[in-house]
Amino acid sequence: MSAEQMQAVELPTEVVDQVEERLSRTEFESSGEYIAYVLEEVLHRVETEAGDGDFEDVEEQEVRDRLESLGYLNE
Repeated sequence: MSAEQMQAVELPTEVVDQVEERLSRTEFESSGEYIAYVLEEVLHRVETEAGDGDFEDVEEQEVRDRLESLGYLNE
């Protein structure tokens, strides 16, 4: 792992035990490196599947007008 800034995170004992059991079957030297890798992979998949770029910018007034036309706002 590069010289990135690290921060401690509390994890359930069961999770740490599972990681430590799997560690010998990986190329990682520490459970922290393995946990960081797994989290990075999961976050990448979530961000990719979420399609964060699929939403177009909408002006607040457009939203208000639409909600009013649907009867949700009485202004």
